[in-house]
Amino acid sequence: MKTNLKSNSILLGGLLLLGTVFSCTQAEQDYASYVNPFIGTGGHGHTYPGAVVPNGMIQPSPDTRIYEWDACSGYYYEDTTINGFSHTHVSGTGCADYGDVLLMPTVGKQEYHPMGSKSQQMAYCSAFSHDNEVAQPGYYSVLLERYNVKAELTATKRAAIHRYTFPEAEDAGFILDFDYSIERQTNEEMKIEVISDTEIRGHKKTVYWAFDQYINFYAKFSKPFTYTLVTDSVALEEGGPLLPTAKVLLQFPTAQNEEVLVKVGVSAVDMDGARKNVEAEIPGWDFDGVRSAARQAWNDYLSKIDIRTQNADQRTMFYTALYHTGLQPNLFTDADGRYFGMDLKPHQGSVDEPVYTIFSLWDTFRAYHPLMTIIDPELNEAFIRSLIQKEKEGGVFPMWELAGNYTGTMIGYHAVSLIADSYAKGYRNFDVKEAYRACLRTAEYDTTGIITHPRVLPHLMPQAKYWKNKIGYVPCDKDNESVAKALEYAYDDWCISQLAEAMGDEPNRTKYAAFAEGYKVYFDPSTRFMRGLDSEGNWRTPFNPRASTHRNDDYCEGTAWQWTWFVPHDVDGLVELMGGRDAFIGKLDSLFVADSSLEGESVSVDISGLIGQYAHGNEPSHHIAHLYNYVGQPYKTQALVDSVLHTLYFNEPNGLSGNEDCGQMSAWYVLNAMGFYQVCPGKPVYSIGRPLFDEAAIRLQNGNTFTIITHNNSRDNKYVRKIILNGEELAAPFFNHQDIVNGGTLELTMGAEPLMPDNELRK
Repeated sequence: MKTNLKSNSILLGGLLLLGTVFSCTQAEQDYASYVNPFIGTGGHGHTYPGAVVPNGMIQPSPDTRIYEWDACSGYYYEDTTINGFSHTHVSGTGCADYGDVLLMPTVGKQEYHPMGSKSQQMAYCSAFSHDNEVAQPGYYSVLLERYNVKAELTATKRAAIHRYTFPEAEDAGFILDFDYSIERQTNEEMKIEVISDTEIRGHKKTVYWAFDQYINFYAKFSKPFTYTLVTDSVALEEGGPLLPTAKVLLQFPTAQNEEVLVKVGVSAVDMDGARKNVEAEIPGWDFDGVRSAARQAWNDYLSKIDIRTQNADQRTMFYTALYHTGLQPNLFTDADGRYFGMDLKPHQGSVDEPVYTIFSLWDTFRAYHPLMTIIDPELNEAFIRSLIQKEKEGGVFPMWELAGNYTGTMIGYHAVSLIADSYAKGYRNFDVKEAYRACLRTAEYDTTGIITHPRVLPHLMPQAKYWKNKIGYVPCDKDNESVAKALEYAYDDWCISQLAEAMGDEPNRTKYAAFAEGYKVYFDPSTRFMRGLDSEGNWRTPFNPRASTHRNDDYCEGTAWQWTWFVPHDVDGLVELMGGRDAFIGKLDSLFVADSSLEGESVSVDISGLIGQYAHGNEPSHHIAHLYNYVGQPYKTQALVDSVLHTLYFNEPNGLSGNEDCGQMSAWYVLNAMGFYQVCPGKPVYSIGRPLFDEAAIRLQNGNTFTIITHNNSRDNKYVRKIILNGEELAAPFFNHQDIVNGGTLELTMGAEPLMPDNELRK
């Protein structure tokens, strides 16, 4: 927004009038027009461009591929064919799942023969061009060249509506492919029914990342059809195993430019729930009305932050990042209040107190959930209530929850981070005692009472917890990724110690505060890295800080270079461990100038976005640039944040340096582009970096506004020369969450040269 708000207040002659005009301006602002949903659909961002609403249950989106790592969201920008439009997708993950209920319009003979186990294409796929493709918040369209059909998608929270514009044809129709899914998951149960000449429904259970993923659908067509039901088992290749099939081939004639609409609902509970979701949210056939409402929902979400900048690309990148934070977690409660529980049973809940799914907590505890405590703390509290409910039903907090399933993916027990951070910031609209009990439960090694697949249990409840609690550290010969697990346990245990103190539980405060110092065991002073230690007390050899064996070494998706810095709760302790301030700075400097090469036969592809050995493309590095603020060299934080913002995020499909990871990569951008970041969730303190924008205004749920104003801002002026908070100059580059809650103004004056303290100038 280019309007100078201060100038307006003078011209209009009063704050009251300014407020009136400002409100009108906001009502007219089309924030959705700044979003480019194609950012992250190339490279390894793993995002999708489909039509969704904030935190929606359903995600109708085009699928261009089936297999391999860049099929995680179903869409890859470099592909040239579309298989159809499925209704469930995950955003930016490093594992694939979903891709349920694929719908494809056809004209002519309907091809559905197997294409082989390696083909990315279904027999009925169509070529397409990005020149004839549009993606906007809440809307997607593309011309399917093979059939000369224009496809359009939009959605509500629980249902989607499609609009297809056909050519004149006697043999038009659709293929509804229910056995299809991304990565060809195992279909253990599958039923599909044509219940009238305009309605189809189905139920299936798939086994893949989520071992018990249930999906039910209901589809209603605006035009009657005749049909062929295909349920014979087929082999993808001659002599291969027979796979169950569930496809419906729909046929009807169409006039030139005839529009045929389809409404689709999904539910994890049952087919009736899917039907009710459609009937509750899209009772008619008003495609444009649904599209308009979806866009308004996104404008409401995006209007929580207003920025002022002359740089159109940066505006697009910012609002696209904010858009990506709204794609998940996803609503999991049907319109009738029912949902699928972690005990793998349906439950009658409440529409007013919905349950959510898709919790990528290893990623999102770092920046996404802290961002939510600023822009929508009530929604974040709802996420915490969902996690507490999942713990009650399943027996323990999830690490990475998908479709009501424990996946056991990643490490740590970071639900405790969300709870500690929300509590510390005063957002406590959840059962605090129950949350605290669940935090203590998840920190202990106890495999009893957990409802999950046997193959998941050792990952969900790893032996590393046992060793950490029994002998004080995780031996590298007793469990995989021992260093990474131990460092994250130390942080999570610190979070528990903070909650214990708040609960007046002194024994557990003492116990977990001691565990929080467990990181010290892993620091090897001879190499000055965090390093694997075996059960005999010996360092693992050989040791190479650049070595990586993906998910099968002492680290998790990283190396010793990245993991040595994960002590967010005790930076002062880490400084002391490394030999004091100067030694710490020297080591930190070396991280950003080290040779970026990685070594090993199966180097983790997640180690990306490298500046030296700093890896911005994966989450363990995300706090590191701000560590200079803790040792009196904020100008280095400012320069590094500036470098990341300008060289690792772009307004193009390959615009992310790593997986989007359910909003985390984008949340980092949103916070740092505004000029600050929370290094340690659980400590309500923000570290100041380098803001991108002339002005950023955060509109809080309590009605207050917190504004960051950047004076003398330019690409060259990347250093902060002065910080003023509500009229008072700050001596250190930090401020508190309460400063945001209270509303006010943070003013940063920038310059081309760093502002160094006297002791730095003397060196």
